[in-house]
Amino acid sequence: MSQIDPLVQDFLAQKRIAVVGVSDQRETGCNLAYRKFKAAGYTVSAVNPRLSAFEGDPCYPDLKSIPEKPAAVFVLTNPKVAGQIVQQCVDLNIRRVWLHCMLGTKPGLGAGQTSVEPEAVRLGRAHGLSVIPGSCPNQFLQPDFGHAMMRRLWRALGFLSVN
Repeated sequence: MSQIDPLVQDFLAQKRIAVVGVSDQRETGCNLAYRKFKAAGYTVSAVNPRLSAFEGDPCYPDLKSIPEKPAAVFVLTNPKVAGQIVQQCVDLNIRRVWLHCMLGTKPGLGAGQTSVEPEAVRLGRAHGLSVIPGSCPNQFLQPDFGHAMMRRLWRALGFLSVN
């Protein structure tokens, strides 16, 4: 097992990122990630099939609808959708995908608070994608106090390792 840091550094080195799962119904970590990526100078595309706009920007129904292909995709959705999104990444040759989990990367943690679906992780890796199976960019990209503390705690507990 290794720490996720090299995967995170590679993901954050990409400048075009799609954020899948933004919401106009409630405030989510996905919305926060979208804002943080945008504030940090990334070209960010919002994805949600029921929205046409998010915070004044275009919102796309799926990855293939984004005019300029993203280099990386962050996913904060129901895990039942994760496989479809990873398959879109495979089809579009998007090489980096990050599946959110509030409680780090340890399988089985945060069952109600994760986008990680083990079959989606296997699918992505089988096709050579760099898959981050958990944690959250908000813990690494200009983290607020709470996200910085989560990252420290998850690291101390060994919840930021991947197989």
